[in-house]
Amino acid sequence: MSLMSSLYLGVSGLQTSNNALNTTAHNMSNMDTIGYTRQQVAQSTMGYITISKGAKTNWKQLGLGVQYSQTRQVRDYFLDQNYRRESGRNAFYEVSYNALEEIENILGESYEGHEFSEGITDLWTAVQELSKDPANAVNQNLFVTRAYEFIQRADAVYTSLTEYQDNMNKSVRTQVEQINMYAQQLEALNRQVSRVEGGVEHANDLRDQRNYILDELAKMGSIEYEEDIFGYVSVRFEGADLVKGGLVNTMSLYTDPNTGYYTPYWEMYANYEFDENGDKYLPKENLASSQVFNLTRKISTESNTDIGSLKGLLLARGDHHAQAQELKDINADGVYEESWYDRHISQSLIMNVEAEFDQLINAIVTKINDILREGAEAETKAYPNSTYLRDSDGNPYQLFQKVIDDGSKYKLPDGTVIEGGWNVGNLKINMDLRQNPALLKFRRRESSEDNDVTEKLKAAFEESIYTLNPNVKTPVCFNDYYKNLVAQVGNSGYVFGDIMDNQTVTVDALCNAREQIVGVSSDEELTNMIMFQNAYNASSRYINVISEMLEHIINTLAV
Repeated sequence: MSLMSSLYLGVSGLQTSNNALNTTAHNMSNMDTIGYTRQQVAQSTMGYITISKGAKTNWKQLGLGVQYSQTRQVRDYFLDQNYRRESGRNAFYEVSYNALEEIENILGESYEGHEFSEGITDLWTAVQELSKDPANAVNQNLFVTRAYEFIQRADAVYTSLTEYQDNMNKSVRTQVEQINMYAQQLEALNRQVSRVEGGVEHANDLRDQRNYILDELAKMGSIEYEEDIFGYVSVRFEGADLVKGGLVNTMSLYTDPNTGYYTPYWEMYANYEFDENGDKYLPKENLASSQVFNLTRKISTESNTDIGSLKGLLLARGDHHAQAQELKDINADGVYEESWYDRHISQSLIMNVEAEFDQLINAIVTKINDILREGAEAETKAYPNSTYLRDSDGNPYQLFQKVIDDGSKYKLPDGTVIEGGWNVGNLKINMDLRQNPALLKFRRRESSEDNDVTEKLKAAFEESIYTLNPNVKTPVCFNDYYKNLVAQVGNSGYVFGDIMDNQTVTVDALCNAREQIVGVSSDEELTNMIMFQNAYNASSRYINVISEMLEHIINTLAV
């Protein structure tokens, strides 16, 4: 090789070292960029010139220098998979924990800064005072006033629960829109990566954006993905194709006409029908085949059904505002359906609390009304013309009344008939008694105080015959029911919080392990910078030496 040709060896070193320095500077400048992956310079030797061939161990060859082969990303496929799966699981339990925390706040501080338990305690205290002196007008007024405050506070609690449920419904829409946006961005990035890498370049920064989107998608649901030879990444979300072959399968929302609650479904799989105007619509009965999530599956880590914040939102929210009769397997249409509670209510954090809370209010108001009616009927049985505990029309006084009485009744398999309508939000205090509590009197015809009715009211609060739900076997009284309800929410929150904390530790460990590979280390990059700078200086020095040799030959030897 001539001296002139030898200059190209030095030039290749200069160019390669310069490119390596640029890559190092790029890493350093993006040290804090979210989603950035450290880039590595790959160098390779150029081909050799064979001068002569002797024995295979004695070939005479001249090297042509170094070349800058590629700038590659440094990633670990298995760490990415594990991180994305566990971050999705962490997001699921975070949604559940936050929901329970909000429910606990509603139950604890829901009415102008006062705990709802005070409403039950105050009503119980009024009943006790009434039993001491039933005919005392002050005690009668206190009893009616506390009953009014009780249903006002109950309505405030239930309304707060339903409002939070509605807010979660808005979050469902926001997340679905976010998923669709990510899918569109992924498809656009796929095209850009394929176009750039169709030549000799590597679209590392575009790949960083794509990996960041995959990280974010994994938090909202279970994903699977793979990259083909053209650089296209196909993504499956909850087992269905989201991005594949240049196409995006958009996720849509079915809006329940009764509740306004959203159910995500795949447009590609939807079985639409057409109305008389030719506009397509999706009937509710056709929704099952295209739903994104199967919420009837058991939630477990073993089967990976506890992944994604969107699923967590849907499960926590439920699909309607639950009521007390659903604890007895009366479905939303008022018909008995076996295992309705276990399949439709128990897995929803908010619906379960709504039904249990409504059952408490339902039980208290109907029990008090029944005792008052029994007192009126007992007196009438002894004195047929008695007006004791009866209104001007001769009907027994009912302290609690329905706002709307549609006459609904529910029949259980054992033949028991339950009167509907005694639910939170549909209750009011008898206005006659509210204006004149003394109408209760609690004095029989012979002017004796009616201690029987007041003692029955006391016993009703102390009678342990109520359970929170069909899966709880320990009966409690009114006074303990609400405490157990709050304790149940607190215990569930503790369990979910513990799982979330463990998941956070797992995700952090995986994130740290991944960062050791994909993250930029300033110390390492500075070391590389010094190394490439010295390599650049060495190549520069080599060129100077060749230049001096050429100058000496030309000027001194005159060759």
